Amino acid sequence: MDPLIGLIEKAQEIEEKIGYVFQNKQLLALAFVHRSFFNEHKQDLTEHNERLEFLGDSILGLVISEYLYALYPHEAEGVLSRLRAHIVEVSTCARFVQKLSIPEYLLLGKGEQRNEGRGKESILGDLFEALLGAIFLDGGIDSARKFFWEHFTEEVQIFLQEPARNWKAELQEYCQRKTQKPPLYKVLKEFGPDHNKTFTVAAYLDEVLIGMGKGSSKKEAEQMAAEDALNSKGIRTDG
Repeated sequence: MDPLIGLIEKAQEIEEKIGYVFQNKQLLALAFVHRSFFNEHKQDLTEHNERLEFLGDSILGLVISEYLYALYPHEAEGVLSRLRAHIVEVSTCARFVQKLSIPEYLLLGKGEQRNEGRGKESILGDLFEALLGAIFLDGGIDSARKFFWEHFTEEVQIFLQEPARNWKAELQEYCQRKTQKPPLYKVLKEFGPDHNKTFTVAAYLDEVLIGMGKGSSKKEAEQMAAEDALNSKGIRTDG
C-alpha cells in the first residue's frame, strides 16, 4: 500500500488549515515525507521532502527580500541581509509551521518518532520550507506569496519591530571586559547534505566551555552558542 494514500485522504483537512487547495495532491503529500520515513519505505516511495525544502528556502528568501526592499528603500544591503536572516532562520520557520497546526501530519521514521522528531525545530523548519516549495510548484510564485502573507504578516512585522539581538557581540563585549580575552568558537559537528547542513558549535572562554548552539549555518550556530553562554550559564551583559 502506498504510504502516501492516508496523507492524501487527509488533504482537505490540511488545505483548510493552510488556506490553499492543491491541484496536485501528490505535491502536498510529498512535503510531509521526512527523510527518516523515506528510508524505511524505499520500496514504496521515490522521494522525500528535501528537494522541496531546498526550493522553498529560496522562495521564502525571495518573498522576504522583495518585501524588505520595498519597505526600506534607503537601507544598505548589509542591513537588509541581517533583517532577512532574522526572519528566515530555522526557529522562525518552526514557529510558522506550528501556527498552521500541521506538524501532526508529518511522516517520520520510527527512530525520529521515538526522539520526538515532530518537536524538533530543524524538522519543523524544514517542513515549512517544503510546504512553501510545494505551493510554489503547484500554483506559482503568486500563490506562494499569497499563502505566506495571509498567515504571517503580523509575525514578520513583530520581528522587524524587535530585531534580533547580536548575541556574539554581547558575549564578545562581556568577555573583553571581564577577562580581556575574546570567546572562541569551534565547530563540533556537521550533519546533513550540503544544501541543508546542521552545525553544532561550542563557545569557549579560556578553554572553558561556556555555551553550545546549533544552526543551519556556522554563523547561526555561533549566535546560538553565544546566547546559551549569556543566558544558560548565568552570564549577564549588565554586570
